[in-house]
Amino acid sequence: MAKKTELHAVTPEDTNGDVAPISKPSGGFSLDKFKSKLASTTANVGTLQEALPHHAIVDARDFVRLHPNEETHWTDELCFVSVPIKGQNRELLHLIDEDLAVQYLPSGKVLRFRLALATKPNDVFFLCHVPSRNLDNAWNADNVKGCERAKNTWVELTSLRPENKEGYRIRVARDQDAFPTPKWPAQSLANLIEVTFAGHMIDHPEHPALLRLIGARQNLT
Repeated sequence: MAKKTELHAVTPEDTNGDVAPISKPSGGFSLDKFKSKLASTTANVGTLQEALPHHAIVDARDFVRLHPNEETHWTDELCFVSVPIKGQNRELLHLIDEDLAVQYLPSGKVLRFRLALATKPNDVFFLCHVPSRNLDNAWNADNVKGCERAKNTWVELTSLRPENKEGYRIRVARDQDAFPTPKWPAQSLANLIEVTFAGHMIDHPEHPALLRLIGARQNLT
């Protein structure tokens, strides 16, 4: 299992423009640091999970269930950024402290959505990106409808773009007992997210990923 990453709270800058020493939190890992604050219109069994894939429900390309308990296994809206990584063609998604995002990055670079524990048939778990903004958009609206329906039903989402339409078709499995009932992991959602994003949580101004995003020189020694 990946080593847990300690998060650090960012304190205000002093009058000389220097960043004050960063104090360690008194408790354990918490998602509160990464919550989006911008205003906007069960029995657990199984082995311990390591880092999980994370993506939108449509990207599962299969039938999906989301955890039925929204209180315990769906997050509030969180803040993310995509960071270019040397040697990789795809950018890597990072959690980011919203205060840092607002201070250092243009709003267009900050992504805001929820995470929910999800699975494909036969306990192939992943963290599902659940839209929380622009819900009047057909794509986001259908995405959320599919996620809500998947709390109790096996569903698959497919794009309507080939039919020159916007949004997703929500297809329900013909037989809901075609797949076993999910055996949800014993870990808390916070723990699963901590493991999944270990090393990819921007929680202080000198984080290499943030320096990359703002085009700042990095001390590689």
